[in-house]
Amino acid sequence: MPGTILSPSAPVLFKAACPECQARLELSAGSLRLAIGASRRTTFYSFTCPECGSAVRKPAGERIVELLTGGGVRTLRLHSTV
Repeated sequence: MPGTILSPSAPVLFKAACPECQARLELSAGSLRLAIGASRRTTFYSFTCPECGSAVRKPAGERIVELLTGGGVRTLRLHSTV
């Protein structure tokens, strides 16, 4: 059964929107950062809008975390200091 072979050099692009300038963006994994914390409030992804330069931070639920980590986005795991 024939299958589709993806080129390892094909870039993964993620769709996002800037809340400041309303730009619709396609960002590479290198343009995004993911922080995984102990709660929903401390789990988020961030990027700098290439259109207006705004720092954008958005919440990341389980599905978003799965997609971003699978797509090669750099991840920071936040640990509790308690």
